[in-house]
Amino acid sequence: MAVKIRLTRHGAKKRPFYRIVAADSQAPRDGRFIEVLGTYDPLTDPVTVTVKSDRILEWIGKGAQPSDTVRSLLKKAGVFSKEAAE
Repeated sequence: MAVKIRLTRHGAKKRPFYRIVAADSQAPRDGRFIEVLGTYDPLTDPVTVTVKSDRILEWIGKGAQPSDTVRSLLKKAGVFSKEAAE
């Protein structure tokens, strides 16, 4: 089972709200997931990103791969650096 750290969409139409989750790579975008690792709200000014950094780093240590969007959000939040990716 390959684990991805990715976004799942919640909220009403034209009012998106996202959760950062660890999920099986085969699962649907808004389907089953293993654990909620944070949230992302693009509608606030400035954008709100809350993360459980210890859990995210633990999942990455276990081999989970963040999606490109989550990787950029984690870099902005100061959790994921280029050194951690290598």
